[in-house]
Amino acid sequence: MKKSQIRRGVSYQKRVEDINRIYDQYKRSGLTNAEIWRRYIYPRFGISRRTLYNILSAPAKESAHIPKDMELFLDFKD
Repeated sequence: MKKSQIRRGVSYQKRVEDINRIYDQYKRSGLTNAEIWRRYIYPRFGISRRTLYNILSAPAKESAHIPKDMELFLDFKD
């Protein structure tokens, strides 16, 4: 199975949504991508900058939206 054919799970979708939300929040304040990654993304998710850029460039699909009944199971307290 090719890497592009791997089916992503609901927890991956949740992670992508959270990362995009954090990135959008701090990008509006004028921080650079590296600074956002260093201060807010890496400490929480432990991903590399390359992975961050891959997540940010991924297309947002409406079908990939997390159903409301699944959000209850993915609401992890930090």
